[in-house]
Amino acid sequence: MSAPANPQNPESESEIANIPGPNPTVTSDSLVTANPSSPPLVCLFKFAGDSAAGGLMGSIFGYGSGLIKKKGFKGSFVEAGSSAKTFAILSGVHSLVVCFMKRLRGKDDVLNAGVAGCCTGLALSFPGAPQALLQNCLTFGAFSFIIEGLNKQQPALALPFSTSAVDRQQYGVLPPLAFPIPNELKESFSSFCRSIRK
Repeated sequence: MSAPANPQNPESESEIANIPGPNPTVTSDSLVTANPSSPPLVCLFKFAGDSAAGGLMGSIFGYGSGLIKKKGFKGSFVEAGSSAKTFAILSGVHSLVVCFMKRLRGKDDVLNAGVAGCCTGLALSFPGAPQALLQNCLTFGAFSFIIEGLNKQQPALALPFSTSAVDRQQYGVLPPLAFPIPNELKESFSSFCRSIRK
């Protein structure tokens, strides 16, 4: 009365085949577009994070710009604050509008970037003349539209890091962050290294 060790059960095999696999590539953008009924807090968190990151980068850029213009340390802080505000508005408003457009339209395309660019231009020149508002809206919108269009259609230029060295040589692709150094620079660098050792 022993049962066979490996019984063939077609129903259990089909059940196993129908089990969905995990999705290892979940990003915040896919969460926003996959569930349009999610609360708008996701967009607000992205806005806050991108505004903070833009403000930080703007302050670093502005401080360096102030030092280059020889405004001194105190003058550089004023320049840093001004640039931080501009960069925070740029990145925050653009991120917020793109997020809401993805939620409203259910698509991630160049139109979202164009509308977000227009809103960013409006936010940057808000207490201004209508002509300046329109000009900034059109300029930032067209720039965002073009850049996003170029970004969407450009194929990958490098092979993944996991590609073997033989495949890289066959396709003429350099490993990540590796650039050929001209011979005259190699010679200069090697003589510099030899002089340090002495």
